[in-house]
Amino acid sequence: MSPKAPKEDFSDANIEVSPPKDYAAGLGGVFHSMEPALKNMGVARTAKLMLKINHKDGFDCMSCAWPDPGHRKIAEFCENGGKAVTWEATPLKVPRSFWKEHSLTSLEDKTEYWLGMQGRITEPVYKPKGQDHYEPVSWDRAFGIIADQLNGLEHANEASFYTSGRASNEAAFMYQLFARVLGTNNLPDCSNMCHESTGTAMQYSVGIGKSTIAYDDFLESDLIIIMGQNPGTNHPRMLTALQEAKKNGAKVVAINPLPEAGLIGYKDPQSVKGYVGKPIEIADQFLKIRLGGDMALLQAISKRVLEAEKRNPGKVLDHDFIARHCDGFEAFEAHMSQVDDREVEQATGLSTAEIDEIANRYINSERVIIAWAMGITQHRKGVDTIKEIINLLLLRGNMGKPGAGASPVRGHSNVQGDRTMGVWEQMPDSFLDALGKEFNFEPPRDHGVDAVHGIRALDEGKIKVWMGLGGNLLGAISDTNLAESAMRKTKLSVQFSTKLNRSHVITGEEAIILPVLGRTEIDVQLSGPQYVTVEDSVCAVHASHGQVKAISDQMRSEIAVVGGIAHATLGDKYGIDWLAMIDDYDVIRDHISRVVPGCENYNEKTRRRDGFVLPNGPRDERRFETETGKARISVNELEHIDCPPGRLLLQTMRSHDQFNTTIYSLNDRYRGIKNGRSVIFIHPEDLAELGLADGQTVDIFSEWKNEPDRVLRGFRTVAFPTARGCAAAYFPEANVLVPLDSTAIGSNTPVSKAIVIRIEPSNTPVGVGRPVTV
Repeated sequence: MSPKAPKEDFSDANIEVSPPKDYAAGLGGVFHSMEPALKNMGVARTAKLMLKINHKDGFDCMSCAWPDPGHRKIAEFCENGGKAVTWEATPLKVPRSFWKEHSLTSLEDKTEYWLGMQGRITEPVYKPKGQDHYEPVSWDRAFGIIADQLNGLEHANEASFYTSGRASNEAAFMYQLFARVLGTNNLPDCSNMCHESTGTAMQYSVGIGKSTIAYDDFLESDLIIIMGQNPGTNHPRMLTALQEAKKNGAKVVAINPLPEAGLIGYKDPQSVKGYVGKPIEIADQFLKIRLGGDMALLQAISKRVLEAEKRNPGKVLDHDFIARHCDGFEAFEAHMSQVDDREVEQATGLSTAEIDEIANRYINSERVIIAWAMGITQHRKGVDTIKEIINLLLLRGNMGKPGAGASPVRGHSNVQGDRTMGVWEQMPDSFLDALGKEFNFEPPRDHGVDAVHGIRALDEGKIKVWMGLGGNLLGAISDTNLAESAMRKTKLSVQFSTKLNRSHVITGEEAIILPVLGRTEIDVQLSGPQYVTVEDSVCAVHASHGQVKAISDQMRSEIAVVGGIAHATLGDKYGIDWLAMIDDYDVIRDHISRVVPGCENYNEKTRRRDGFVLPNGPRDERRFETETGKARISVNELEHIDCPPGRLLLQTMRSHDQFNTTIYSLNDRYRGIKNGRSVIFIHPEDLAELGLADGQTVDIFSEWKNEPDRVLRGFRTVAFPTARGCAAAYFPEANVLVPLDSTAIGSNTPVSKAIVIRIEPSNTPVGVGRPVTV
């Protein structure tokens, strides 16, 4: 039976709540991955794709950037990877009649889930100025409209080129080249909203904004500390690495405001014991930390490391490593002596005994990895918190040796590769020099806008054309109402897309949607079948080959679309042959090999069965390309979050059946939620103190300086064992509560993990309230 798109939208009115799970994966993971695949794609298509995902001759999973092991299993994917493949490779199409039947006004009240369930977009569509409907157009017509708008700008900085982390290296390289030849560095991307704090902090501390470990380091580690990350949902294949590490004797410490199933227990779905045995305990210690308390905890651990060294001179610190490779130690040591334990306990909500335990684990481990994700980066002091992670690692030489290092775990599948290829508003002069030399032009040097500054520029009327290479900016960015209002002020908004999302509904005066191939689909150009490349979280680059025929011959590759727009807009300016790059992706890779550091002989390296690993100074040779030429142990000042009485700190998060803004179902089974997303998780004692009951309908107000309150109406309270004083709600629904100007110091990343809120009883039924500013 062929899948069918739902006619009516989905309601949260019948939310069901049950106790949260105490383990991840197992038989349930297999069932919930394969059941939708078989239902929507059939047996043959499912088998063809699932047996090729993450394999050396297959395609790279689009659901996360977790690295691949050297030896691949037959089924080298997780539950959410399987769902991502089903979501993309569905044979369901958005019919031409859809655009006539649905005005943009009528689509504004549709959920992200309903929009995505309509199927694949298979032909270019255009919304003319003054019209409320999209209408099908030819590719040439679409390219012509875009070219006319871009060529009609007063200057190139009136355009901005947003990028999703799923774009291939080849598409990203062409995209940033087009923007810079046009004359702008306005190249915001999804990393601005998630791991920008990581890049900022690590570039300062160790000279590179990437992981300093390889996949096999997990198997050689004594201690793995996981901070602000939920691998059971966001990177499920990481649980396999953690399981193997524990079999080799490693201990795992989990630091998170919420207990998550994947960090409590794990049943390997590819092992018999995963079905009949008990779950493997993942976390040997769980620290239920208060939101925003991570930096205080890290300083407290470092203080204990220094105190242990004083008791046992020469036995704790790696003096040789610090002397040879680090600077700033003396100032750091003096600063740590002033850390107030009572202040730490207040900030973290942890006891002295709990902090002593993790400190002793660190001191007694020779090889330590610290992994983190958005639970660390999306705080006002996110950059400084990551600097403290690096400080702690450097004290005992846990950098540039097997089983040790820093492991920022990227969420999007090629967000790291996009940055390597030049998608950044602040690329260094060395990259721009190489780019200009290769293509015989002078790239712009002024920094462009990031995602947050881009929305502000839209709101102020400074950007007239907004283009998005994939993604769903309006679903992902903070301050939803402001962002949507700003997007409506553009003259033209353009989206490269596979499926419908919120960013197609809220548009500029004119709007265009361009349907692109996905990772799963075979890409044939004039020179024959093509492959693309991606980079994972540990700097490994490898090829990705589509496996199934596209469901429409109207869909084009991202590379063909970028090249088509560039050719229509610029022609042969500077002698750049955009059409040659479309015809044969080897041409792009030859350019990459002469521009991007570490990518020399790119065509040859990416054709290797195992791909190749980009050079990494801290990991490979303890080389630190900082301003001082050494790893920098830094001094960072704690800053308390002011949360008045009667208020809570809110974090936004994904549900289990979700990838970024893509919603696979309305269930979050690990947390016990079914048939809805309009919920807020609160500790039972906090509910009682606020005079609220479990299951009560409430309105959620965020408070920010002197601005009007932002509110979500009609949410159901869920009593949940989160840290006291903290609450959690789903992204992207709760993004409306995050002020646009509430960003991390140094990185400008939205502070989505520490929002001061008050909660009031509501008369709005669950699931029907719209986010508003009052």
